[in-house]
Amino acid sequence: MLKRLKNSIFIIVIAAMMIGCVDQSGKTSSNQELKIAATSVAVTEILKELDVPASQVVGIPTTEAYSVPKRYKKATELGTAMAPDVEVLSTLKPDVILSPNSLEGELSSKYEKIGISSSFLNLKSVSGMFKSIEELGVLLNKEKQAEKMVNDFVNYMISFRDKYQNNASPRILILMGLPGGSYVVASESSYVGDLVKLAGGTNIYGDGNGQDFINVNVEDMLQQNPDIILRTSHAMPEQVMESFKKEFQENEIWSKFSAVQNNKVYDLDNNYFGMSANFNYQKGLEVLEGILYGTN
Repeated sequence: MLKRLKNSIFIIVIAAMMIGCVDQSGKTSSNQELKIAATSVAVTEILKELDVPASQVVGIPTTEAYSVPKRYKKATELGTAMAPDVEVLSTLKPDVILSPNSLEGELSSKYEKIGISSSFLNLKSVSGMFKSIEELGVLLNKEKQAEKMVNDFVNYMISFRDKYQNNASPRILILMGLPGGSYVVASESSYVGDLVKLAGGTNIYGDGNGQDFINVNVEDMLQQNPDIILRTSHAMPEQVMESFKKEFQENEIWSKFSAVQNNKVYDLDNNYFGMSANFNYQKGLEVLEGILYGTN
């Protein structure tokens, strides 16, 4: 049975922006002189939108799948977001390292060992990203830029939700494909799950008890009977989508899903529905708008 959308959902989203999302450690120098090592593309995009000059960004992630903002491309490459090179970081001696908080468990102790301050940005949700932007604005003396960005986000979301506050909320299953043919279920705690929640969808696995992604057998998914199935990828999207196509064709149980029978299975572009919150969130919501409410 479909649930009705509630204005309280959006109120909760905005309230979440009042919760601190940047975990800072150690001391830094003057906020106007900070030398920054940004370990993910999403972080470099935030710095660009805050108009942080290239002279302050001394380190950037090594990436082939995504593009670092042009102004920062001359900075030293640090290695991948999941495994930045601590030796390179030690040599650069930045005042602060900025990383996504999804990797805090793996990276915080490494940063501590080399004696460099770090801040972990909440990029698991759109509201978390903007709260992090607000706090970075203070840290980097970019309060005006941050305030404008936050206000634009709030105004956009008020306008978006006003259009669909009285619509039924479809029940959604989100599959995150991984290279090699496996997949996990994305909960509301993940970025793609957060986008679906912002758009007004109901995740059949809720917040996953705080876990971004959970392992669930297909039989249980069938019992949950989602109205819509969304498929996206962590990396290597062409390979992952081919694996999904094969899985749905060869595993007979998928044919029993009403979403499959009703042609309600959609493949999402991981540029808009990836692992970390980014400034493509409006495009992502527009895509979901078409899927959930048939506006396309």
